[in-house]
Amino acid sequence: MKNLLVTGGAGFIGSNFIRYILNKYSRYRIVNLDSLTYAGNIHNLDDLKGNPNYFFVHGNILDQELVEYLVKKYNIDTIVNFAAESHVDRSILRPEIFVKTNVQGTVSLLNVARALAIKKYLQISTDEVYGTLGKTGYFNESTPIAPNSPYAASKASADLLVQAYYETYGLNVNITRCTNNYGPYQFPEKLIPLLISNGIDGQKLPIYGDGNYIRDWLHVYDHCQALDLVLHRGRKGEVYNIGGHNERTNNDIGNMIVKELALDENSIEHVRDRLGHDRRYAIDPTKIESELGWRPKYTFDIGLAETVAWYLEHENWWRPLKEQAMFKCD
Repeated sequence: MKNLLVTGGAGFIGSNFIRYILNKYSRYRIVNLDSLTYAGNIHNLDDLKGNPNYFFVHGNILDQELVEYLVKKYNIDTIVNFAAESHVDRSILRPEIFVKTNVQGTVSLLNVARALAIKKYLQISTDEVYGTLGKTGYFNESTPIAPNSPYAASKASADLLVQAYYETYGLNVNITRCTNNYGPYQFPEKLIPLLISNGIDGQKLPIYGDGNYIRDWLHVYDHCQALDLVLHRGRKGEVYNIGGHNERTNNDIGNMIVKELALDENSIEHVRDRLGHDRRYAIDPTKIESELGWRPKYTFDIGLAETVAWYLEHENWWRPLKEQAMFKCD
């Protein structure tokens, strides 16, 4: 395994993953295929310009002929699929776009992987495919899929297709389902970078509804470490949940950012709730911990403080993007 096609690699998690892999494996080559929609930013990987092991291609995973061409040209043996429409609010407005990219796009990649004998296919999914939790309990790999938003339904559909290609055709696949990520290069429409950037500009920090929605937060670096392990050691056909052991309410997040930026305690503003808003997500990562030896590096306090510092230092990166943000909060 040394020639990777990474789809959606100009996005938040994908760009961090590419940087992580190229820093760790000097002999690996990565082809980054990205259509550069609103959340894909070519500048996320400016530091890799001139790297002889990195190649960027502007294109869409729905273009199966292009995917086949790239696999043959660069002797690709591994596909890692980050490419997805991923914002819940956008899926509520335009669900058909999510079906097209997340479902049909995944089928396109799977067809190429099967036809050209790809050695490993890794599908990057989300804990949202499991639906919502009550006040107790955790999602594990045997939790039934029960998506509630069009976004989650499209990702669940893609996961089922990946599993079907394993069961039917014997394709070597893994699926990872992670909790909410945070860290550098996250599009400023998402909760944490939105609140940070608003705070920097002296604007209100918008929180949906009563603010007591709970998410388990995972630093993107820890996510990349986990993906590295699954890529190289994951058992064929298996699903791996990746969670950070960092459950926080949205109110908690807002209050922590208020403190980090030394804002007025009245900076938080509660706004109208999202339709079908899942109350709580939390992942049990026992499987990836016990089988592959993964452990998160970051505590949430340290990770959030570093993330706030990053956005303070990189205003030239997020300010142009903020104008493209459609929604008040993730």
